[in-house]
Amino acid sequence: MTAKVLTVQSVDRLKPDPLARREIPDAGMPSLYLVIHPTGRKAWCIRYRFAGRTRKMMLGPYPALDLPAARSRAREAIQTLSLGRDPGAEKIEAAKEARQRPADHDLVSGVIEDFLERHVRPKNKARTAETAERILRKEVMPLWGRRRVQDVTRRDVLDLLDGIVDRGAPVAANRTLATVRKFFNWCIDRSIITASPCALVKAPSQETARDRVLSDQELRLVWQAADRVGWPFGPFVHLLILTAQRRDEVAGIVKTEIREGGTEWHLPSTRSKNKLASIVPLSAPASAILRSLPSIKGDYLLTTTGKGPIAGYSRAKSRLDAEIGALALDNFPGWTFHDLRRTAASGMARLGTNPHVVEAVLNHRSGTISGVAAVYNRYQYLAEKRAALEAWARHVSSLISEGSRHG
Repeated sequence: MTAKVLTVQSVDRLKPDPLARREIPDAGMPSLYLVIHPTGRKAWCIRYRFAGRTRKMMLGPYPALDLPAARSRAREAIQTLSLGRDPGAEKIEAAKEARQRPADHDLVSGVIEDFLERHVRPKNKARTAETAERILRKEVMPLWGRRRVQDVTRRDVLDLLDGIVDRGAPVAANRTLATVRKFFNWCIDRSIITASPCALVKAPSQETARDRVLSDQELRLVWQAADRVGWPFGPFVHLLILTAQRRDEVAGIVKTEIREGGTEWHLPSTRSKNKLASIVPLSAPASAILRSLPSIKGDYLLTTTGKGPIAGYSRAKSRLDAEIGALALDNFPGWTFHDLRRTAASGMARLGTNPHVVEAVLNHRSGTISGVAAVYNRYQYLAEKRAALEAWARHVSSLISEGSRHG
């Protein structure tokens, strides 16, 4: 059978063979199979070779384990295999340990501590780990902490989310569901439970993706407000505008990342949100800003202590808003630091930059550069990215110059 990329819709549509079990390979995640029993029951497994033998490991039932979660679990198993360990044998050992645990060991409070220690902190960025821990300690442990994790039901999950929505925090309810779902999926991996109570639970609130793009006049005022705020958040905002990179990536620039005489910023995968390394060509204005930064002992370029990157974004944003107000623009719509990245991307497109080059500047692997193409298309588009960012910098410079003439 020729493997095809499975989708949520195709998994739902696949029918059983009443005479034999079917195993459908997923081209989207090599080694992953959807098993369909004659009864119609569906489950996920992986097939792999270890010590010269073909082996099979069941991952979990569908839909309790959905397609994205199954791919994630398969990916983790293959990573374990790449380290010379047998993921199937480790799963059996984990199940054996689970059977030998005393009953109180499976209290939600204790399992959450284990989840934080073994998974959340070592496998996530600090900010992501802090958010997950805050949600679990604030929302989950007060309600379920003294209950066995095996006793938490789908009704309990819905009640938890309803309570958060009822207090007027629908987006927080969505974030809580995402965190709790990851927690219970991890519990399945550890053989603590066999099915997730989050299965088929939908996000309680619909979120609309932000699409705020600042006008040229608004962008000029943000730049001027950053000038008035000064060090360190003034240069920080200018760099956000000129590089089109993410807030934390810009704030955390270290000296060794600036190369080729200050004309390139080499963002490592360890600091990139999507774990993909990127080379960001620095336009002449961006390079000039970096050269003008005060020399502070330590690795960071945007720092006040020398021990870490700048912090206090909320306070800095309030100062910027106050300066924008002082520049006498009425009814300036709300904006965020991330809107500057979207504005730069939109601006580059408006200046004639091809979509795939804009995506390369943003270090995206979606849209025109996605799927298998993202794996094989390793070309950095360095010259094209430089041309796009230089053109964008010229446009921004012209806006600032125009504002100075009319100011």
